[in-house]
Amino acid sequence: MTHQSDSPRPVVLLILDGIGWGRRDDGDAVFLASTPHIDALQSRFGWGLLQAHGTAVGMPGDDDMGNSEVGHNAMGAGRIFDQGAKLVNRAIETGAIWEGAAWREAVARARAGGTLHLLGLVSDGNVHSHVDHLRAMIDRAVVDGVRRLRVHGLTDGRDVGKRTALRWFGPLDDSLRALSTDGRDYAFATGGGRMHMTMDRYEADWAMVKRGWDCHVHAVGRRFPTVTDAIETLYAEDPSIDDQWLPAFVIDGYDGMHDGDAVLLFNFRGDRAIEISRAFTEPDFRAFDRSGPDGRPPPEVSFAGMMEYDGDLHVPPSFLVAPPVITGTVGDHLAAAGKTVYVVSETQKFGHVTYFFNGNRSDPPRGEERAEVPSLQVPFDQAPAMSADAVTQHAAAAIRSGRYDHVRINLANGDMVGHTGVLDATVTAVGVVDRCVGAIVDATFDAGGVLVLTADHGNADEMFRVDRKRGTYALGPDGQRIVSTSHSLNPVPVVVADPSGRWRLRDPAPDRPMGSIARIGGTLLDLLGLPVPPDYLDSLVRPAARP
Repeated sequence: MTHQSDSPRPVVLLILDGIGWGRRDDGDAVFLASTPHIDALQSRFGWGLLQAHGTAVGMPGDDDMGNSEVGHNAMGAGRIFDQGAKLVNRAIETGAIWEGAAWREAVARARAGGTLHLLGLVSDGNVHSHVDHLRAMIDRAVVDGVRRLRVHGLTDGRDVGKRTALRWFGPLDDSLRALSTDGRDYAFATGGGRMHMTMDRYEADWAMVKRGWDCHVHAVGRRFPTVTDAIETLYAEDPSIDDQWLPAFVIDGYDGMHDGDAVLLFNFRGDRAIEISRAFTEPDFRAFDRSGPDGRPPPEVSFAGMMEYDGDLHVPPSFLVAPPVITGTVGDHLAAAGKTVYVVSETQKFGHVTYFFNGNRSDPPRGEERAEVPSLQVPFDQAPAMSADAVTQHAAAAIRSGRYDHVRINLANGDMVGHTGVLDATVTAVGVVDRCVGAIVDATFDAGGVLVLTADHGNADEMFRVDRKRGTYALGPDGQRIVSTSHSLNPVPVVVADPSGRWRLRDPAPDRPMGSIARIGGTLLDLLGLPVPPDYLDSLVRPAARP
């Protein structure tokens, strides 16, 4: 059913990235921050909670954190689709992953005398990758007769504990050594921190990708006898460094990739996999010089990703597991109805509020205009305001312009500063977000619009690791709380603010989740006077006059 006559203009979706609803204590930066504008919205209009992790957003289980990719996918789709980790798990369980052309090509090259290289983030964070997927690939390589295999492991420290790399690298190194029998040669080759090398996104820092390329492909980096020696030495030399920022290292004996080798990137999430995939696959690649330090041209290797990371641009051309096919998105429905849309974020989250929100498609739907505000090139704990004020200025101008039916905004601070693990900076970041909320509220109300405020997942709401079994913060060997740099499993708040009183949140329940954040999709269509498709989750709103 549509409610065209009741439809406000514009309908503003404001996504407070990484700002969940946590324990409301001294480890919760959202609680500690000054948030008068968010508080006033909740008090005036009522509010609820939505689930933004686990099965509610298509992850394998409810112990799996949500992330910005799946969160924006869910909101933009209005439904729950199985996401990367779950799709890969199923492909491994059924054996379909080993039957595809990408795996068969890699194995064929290895059997013909090449080396099989497995590259990716090594942890059980299950946001970009999962170590179990890497283990499954190694085990299958044994079954399929791969003689020479090298692992290029990126250390995490972001979706898991800050110095936990040896939890996975040590046992993997032991396993690789144990498998190096019967003519097999399996070993670690290179490593380094995910924020130092390889895993850039949105073309924010190609130099970061080049550091990874030079290390993985050309064996450029400090050398160590074993991966354990490398990590322990780097820890000892800089007690302040965590796994995200470990410098590139190379294991003795590794001399780089060679013609005839095969490379498989085992990350399933797309945003931080696209650029390194392009470096391996684009014939006319120009972002950096791919030659070796001695001028040697890049080797001729086959490359495949765990998934297709960009469905529009087909990056990479070869992949192991097909991504979710998401059609009938909010963007599709708005385009079909001739609605005008304005989307704005800073670089760090621009792909989420565009590409992921629109069902993993890069090209804007008809009628959608976009503004990308450059992110600062400094550590975000040193600049917790990030580019939020500029994003807000763009958003407020678009809202007041009268040109758009829908305005979609992402404020990145809660997530990106939360990932640093610095509590004071994150508290400041949340305060900045609240100030921006105030400006966007003013613009929306002045224009006669309605504001839907929510988040894609939690992060800033849980700055220390929680022991789920005990319900308390986990303590380290020194008796201090263990800093968390990862997302949380907490729900996220939702407010529907309509100063005209025409629309209100349906059955607000701040003490329990009202379902998945995928309900945002139907809510937007409802507010914009468009039919909510029967396969969408229910809208969160109803006209105030409706019983």
